Amino acid sequence: MLLDIRALTVEVEGKEVLKGVNLQIDQGETHVLFGKNGSGKTSLLMTIMGFSGYKVKEGSIFFKGEDITNFPINERAKRGMGMSFQRPPTIKGVKTMDLIAIFNSDEKSVAEAAESLELTAFLDREINRGFSGGEIKKSELLQLMTQNPDLILLDEPESGVDLENIAVIGRAIKKLLQKNLRRLRVNAGLVITHTGLILNYVEADRGHLLLDGRMRCEGNPREMFATIQKSGYEVCARCQK
Repeated sequence: MLLDIRALTVEVEGKEVLKGVNLQIDQGETHVLFGKNGSGKTSLLMTIMGFSGYKVKEGSIFFKGEDITNFPINERAKRGMGMSFQRPPTIKGVKTMDLIAIFNSDEKSVAEAAESLELTAFLDREINRGFSGGEIKKSELLQLMTQNPDLILLDEPESGVDLENIAVIGRAIKKLLQKNLRRLRVNAGLVITHTGLILNYVEADRGHLLLDGRMRCEGNPREMFATIQKSGYEVCARCQK
């Protein structure tokens, strides 16, 4: 199992935001995470990635068979984790290309990835400074494409993106998650989505519903999203695993 989360309970500033969460993602699988605002979805991704402020009270996180529960972010990244943020910060004084060069010095592959995302002109600009919502999302994906992690965590990749750019972003995520491959698929992903638009571009293997910090349901992601659209989260939560 690539990612194995066992009975994970997490606090943020003394408040319990995740309560006994279990989640398993195998190599090559893509899972989708649904849930209301404030249900703990982003907290789960931040905890998996190892951000400070997310205190694991109980449970454990295994990655590639290794207990990484107390590992810092850089060690998780070295082992093959990567994350795209819903609202990434602007970093003044650091060019996008300078950041990418830290983990990928192949100028040709970087140039090809930037061209596919229509971001070639942004490589010499400071990270996210003056970028539109769609440009920020594409910059995040460019960083992931050049890092090429084994586990890709995407926090609402379609939010704040206009219809013109959603297709570009969808195709990039499909390529990143190797959904154009079959037997050779290696990369795995966990994607938070509210709009469900990402399901038009990526065939997800499994869906999960997180409510009030607890995993309430899992199943076919398209069927789950259709139920959520029609009847709401609570009705979806009544399904059988």
